[in-house]
Amino acid sequence: MNVRNRSGRKVAESRFREMNISCFALDSVARMPMVLLKDEGDRNTLPIWFSGAEAVAIAAELINRDALADSGCRDLMTSLFGHLQVEIARIAIEGMRGAVLETFVYLDREGDEIRVKVRPCEAVAMALKHSLPIHVADEVLSRAAMPETEDSGEWGADDAGRFIELLESLDPKDMGRYPM
Repeated sequence: MNVRNRSGRKVAESRFREMNISCFALDSVARMPMVLLKDEGDRNTLPIWFSGAEAVAIAAELINRDALADSGCRDLMTSLFGHLQVEIARIAIEGMRGAVLETFVYLDREGDEIRVKVRPCEAVAMALKHSLPIHVADEVLSRAAMPETEDSGEWGADDAGRFIELLESLDPKDMGRYPM
């Protein structure tokens, strides 16, 4: 895989690690929802924090995915990608500006690669929706990875209800107002 960095130069694949979404967690200090990415062998863990509104959007995407799968329908983006003959090639976290992750989705259309900058929550939602790994630059891991501890506060499948409780406890007033 060749990826271009901010200056447009190609960066070799060896500078990226393939990571999967391990679990949702609640940062007990910041009291914010987060997703933990882990590489094969659980050697590296990358936390990605979300606002309450972003966590709700990810949960809604998962609920929508399950509902659409049951109905046999496709969502708008999946239908649009199919119509345009575009496939998701990969999702990548290529860098950091301060504490903000620079995330991109690479689309493939008849051999042409299209790079689209997205928000981290959109990248995570897309990875979940399409069961894709996220490619993380080694530079990002060296700056933002968490050391493994015995009690990392992870939520497993048995604790999924805690995440739902968190989402249900969110006050819409805390999420801002957006014109419709």
